[in-house]
Amino acid sequence: METKIKSSRETLQRVSSISTMKEISQSLRKQNLTIGFVPTMGCLHAGHLNLVKRSLETCDRTVVSIFVNPTQFGPNEDLDTYPRQLESDIEKLETLGIDILFHPTQEEMYPAGYKTYVQVQDITEHLCGKSRPGFFKGVSTVVLKLFNIVQPHNAYFGEKDWQQLAVIEALVEDLNLGVAIIRVPLVRETDGLAMSSRNRYLSPQERQTALSLSRSLQQARDSIRQGITSAKVISKSIRQCLSEKEGTEIDYISICDPKNFTKKEEIRGRTLIALAVKVGPSRLIDNCIIEEF
Repeated sequence: METKIKSSRETLQRVSSISTMKEISQSLRKQNLTIGFVPTMGCLHAGHLNLVKRSLETCDRTVVSIFVNPTQFGPNEDLDTYPRQLESDIEKLETLGIDILFHPTQEEMYPAGYKTYVQVQDITEHLCGKSRPGFFKGVSTVVLKLFNIVQPHNAYFGEKDWQQLAVIEALVEDLNLGVAIIRVPLVRETDGLAMSSRNRYLSPQERQTALSLSRSLQQARDSIRQGITSAKVISKSIRQCLSEKEGTEIDYISICDPKNFTKKEEIRGRTLIALAVKVGPSRLIDNCIIEEF
């Protein structure tokens, strides 16, 4: 029997069962309808919603998943306290008019006896992969599972998580997944802070401190435009800007190739400047791309 599917833009359809989600996706594909997919961990902000809007504009049906993936959190990270606000998220998605929310339980995604994981090599040894062992194994595994369940034609990811996006692109290419990965530019708050679900952890004072990330990147761009191309000099300037604010703990400052994440000594050609900084309870990331000049 064919799974009944509501027509596009009707009341949001909530699905928690993997088998039901697969049946819906298979039926949509039989109807030659394109499926757009936005995987999230919930606590949706304008950055997530921008991805959803892109999917709504270009696909016949849009699926959003909300699943806080336990396999990408380390033992001392914030899995238990990661912000969850499902009902508020649903209201936002209903306002936009998405078709399907896939919201599985942890037991549904990782049943007892689960033992299979996926690891992208090389590019995961830098930046966040270096400071968060196992993080990208968890990301790659859950994204592959979600792609197999939702069976999207297009999947939308933000460039704030630049390295994560590169890992997913490698996963898709290497495993011949047949999903088009659509990159969407980073979205910032009006004050310049890169949007993140973890921004909710920040006190007003910590939020002011967190602005040092975007300000340090802007300062770096200005210096490069003025002709400073030494990665060491730019990195030192960024570190000084970040350290001026009390309460920052720098994880990394990386000036590197945006494809393989190897460090650069001189800023020549397309270059990624990426930061990870702990402010209060929040580990925040930000980046900018320096185009060829």
